[in-house]
Amino acid sequence: MIVRLARERDLPGFLGLAAQVEHWFGPMVDDPGFSDAVAEHIRDSKALLAVGPDTTPEPDPQPPLLGGLLFGSDAPTFHVHWLVVSRQARGQGVGAALMADAMKRYVTGPGTVEVVTFGADHPGAVESGARVFYERLCFTPAEATDPGPEGGSRQIYRLTVS
Repeated sequence: MIVRLARERDLPGFLGLAAQVEHWFGPMVDDPGFSDAVAEHIRDSKALLAVGPDTTPEPDPQPPLLGGLLFGSDAPTFHVHWLVVSRQARGQGVGAALMADAMKRYVTGPGTVEVVTFGADHPGAVESGARVFYERLCFTPAEATDPGPEGGSRQIYRLTVS
């Protein structure tokens, strides 16, 4: 697996990843605002992709996308705007690799890193493993925040960096 900056040609891949999680987040793929936000993160070099090795017999110009991350680096509070791991790659360290690269690339202390994830009562909280994932990375649950576009509860998770 390689984690790299996303390029403009990766936008369809990001939308493909988004399609896999719309049942938790609500419509994204056909939302021009979401596409615009991804494109802006790519232009600003704030979008990362995890790509897998090409296992096809023929050379493939686009290896499989395993996950993606959109980041905001406004010190001293940094934001994980969106993190997704493809269905087939979950539980294989892809999310941790994306987060490690983002922390190394974008975060300088002292400060905090925040991410909004599912509230404890949201069906995606357990199924996606998001809350446990962030807790394993030493993020701590903080205050509740506005519901997601699909109406489900959300909670901020925070990590202090020095």
